[in-house]
Amino acid sequence: MSATLGWLICGLALIILLIAALGVYRLPDALARQHAATKAATLGVTLFALGIGLLAWDAAWTWRLLLLVAILFAALPLASHALGRAAASAQGDGIAEPESLADSSPAEDGFLRER
Repeated sequence: MSATLGWLICGLALIILLIAALGVYRLPDALARQHAATKAATLGVTLFALGIGLLAWDAAWTWRLLLLVAILFAALPLASHALGRAAASAQGDGIAEPESLADSSPAEDGFLRER
């Protein structure tokens, strides 16, 4: 029973990843493609790890798969956010500058004060 459920979950993960690949191919801009890839990768790989965990049913593999899912939950949103900010700032003047440095002078921030 768990083997059948494991294969069904792996098949569902495969379908989600294929739909995400279609979205990456068909969506109009980089930010939309990145969103589709990140969300689907998180859901698809998590489901795939769950399916493999049901198929393997071994404590050593279960801990490894849980560690993989935890790393993905931590890394994918952070990487997506960083890439999105870089793409958004590069669309402006062609020079990527953080907002805090672009809007104020160094003297206003207190970095360079004359004595």
